[in-house]
Amino acid sequence: MGDVADKLAYFQAITGLEDADLCTEILSAHNWDLESAISSITATDGSRPSSTDASAAPTTANPDDRDGGLVLAPNGGNQPPGLAWKVVTLPFSIISGSLGLISGAIGFGLWAAGGVLSYSLGMVGLGGTSRGGTTPLVTISPAVSEAMDFVASFELDFGRVRPHFVTEGFMDALQRSRHEYKLLFVYLHSPEHPDTPAFCDGTLCNEMLAAFLNENFVSWGGSVKASEGFKMSNSLKASRYPFCAVVMAATNQRIALLQQVEGPKSPEELLTLLQRVLEESAPVLVSARVEAEERRTNIRLREEQDAAYQAALEADQARERQRKEEEERLEREAAEAERKRKEEEEARERAAREAAEREAELAKMREAKALALGPEPEKGPDVTQVLVRFPSGDRKGRRFHCTATIQSLYDYVDSLGCLDVNGYTLVSNFPRTVYGEDKLSSSLKEAGLHPQASLFVEIK
Repeated sequence: MGDVADKLAYFQAITGLEDADLCTEILSAHNWDLESAISSITATDGSRPSSTDASAAPTTANPDDRDGGLVLAPNGGNQPPGLAWKVVTLPFSIISGSLGLISGAIGFGLWAAGGVLSYSLGMVGLGGTSRGGTTPLVTISPAVSEAMDFVASFELDFGRVRPHFVTEGFMDALQRSRHEYKLLFVYLHSPEHPDTPAFCDGTLCNEMLAAFLNENFVSWGGSVKASEGFKMSNSLKASRYPFCAVVMAATNQRIALLQQVEGPKSPEELLTLLQRVLEESAPVLVSARVEAEERRTNIRLREEQDAAYQAALEADQARERQRKEEEERLEREAAEAERKRKEEEEARERAAREAAEREAELAKMREAKALALGPEPEKGPDVTQVLVRFPSGDRKGRRFHCTATIQSLYDYVDSLGCLDVNGYTLVSNFPRTVYGEDKLSSSLKEAGLHPQASLFVEIK
């Protein structure tokens, strides 16, 4: 088969890859050696044991660096590990089916959103004409569609007491088994094989076997008449039906084949094989779960440490903010106190200046009034003796000409500086006479104060 086009067509037919460019790249990488290229895709290495072959000593499981979960660890030399007697590389078309779960979820979300929008528009009278059926906005992947069809058909033919086959593509089911730390039970359904009805009805739908599978395995089934079931039958090299297998994820998009069962089996026989596989893989499953729990514990501890560090950091930042706020408050209070001190000092200085100015004005006024009074006259018939008594009990006396006015008496009192008040009145007793503003221009003789008078200072 030297023709390039024939090799490409044959490679596509064997591997199930539809992308011609990808197939060309794979063949070119293997120098157009069909056997080598096909081996890299379908993993045809290794001899096939009978259905009763048991697995050997268990190995360890390492989580995938990217996704975590149950993954068979690789060993040196690319030899089959102890737990699995065969490692199968999955075709690219099977691997790409892992998008089924995601696209299905997106499709359902968009379909639900579209339904809500259509209902809302219909409520306000903007909906379109009603049609008998609805079409989802985004269809699910072919792998998921095939899985759903298989589960529906199986339940219709054999009832509800059955293994709980997941309605997902093979890769999605494999991922589910990884994250649930369970093995994956694979059933390839050949609807036209004469042993299929009895095996499904009598073995797979056996209540005890179905309960055991549902409790300990993730189950996936596919019809060999469908695309993904056919590709898996090629990858697992199924030659007799009914066909069952127990697999687990391996590294580099491969699966580890732990056990396969070909041909009809009784529920007891299949249960014995599954129990043996489960017992032999128990160290791997327990180790994987322990490692996963350790990872979760470490993650939780890191999260708690990060949370504690963040809380401590926030507390330190809060204390720093409080310290700065306290410093700013103290600075504001100090500035306010300084401002008030300066204002008070300025007020005192201003009051002192004003008091000094008033005192100076008063002194000047007293001096002016004392000068205006002139010298005190000597005793004589025209001289009046006046005695002034102050509220403090002090007495002051002076002689005036009898022609001097009452205003001269007020000027005399003011010149003494004995009063700190501005308003006062000179008053005499027996009889009481008030010498107010109406009598300031009267002379002492006219006011009846000559030759002598005794007056009191009465504060207003």
